[in-house]
Amino acid sequence: MEQWLTDEERLTLKTGAFGAVFLVSNAEPGMFALIRESFAASDVMSEASGELKKALTTGPLPELPRDSVLDIESVVLPALRRAVAILREKASGDVAGYRSLVLAAAERVARADRGVAPVEAQVIDRIRDALAESA
Repeated sequence: MEQWLTDEERLTLKTGAFGAVFLVSNAEPGMFALIRESFAASDVMSEASGELKKALTTGPLPELPRDSVLDIESVVLPALRRAVAILREKASGDVAGYRSLVLAAAERVARADRGVAPVEAQVIDRIRDALAESA
């Protein structure tokens, strides 16, 4: 991933990655769970390397809907599909890393509070499907 990623493309990658975490976190809400989940997601994002880390940690944060899980999914799942397409076109070596990072963050968030609830597992399956759709 070189400098040829536009700000909009970087924001798409962030919308997908942070949105996936937000989706899982909202699947099983709770104030203390949210705090633990935020730390879990931060740990995973910090494990990214190179240009992928730069794309996910610089610039503005994505604005995500906060109304319902369906509203969030309507933004996040297409962003994940688009992010994979962007990476495939411009930085094919980072596609697998992005997929792994997003899934690891989603799974770590789900496990952060009392293990993975069935509703969280369903959300992770939808995230996995979105990441694989453009395969």
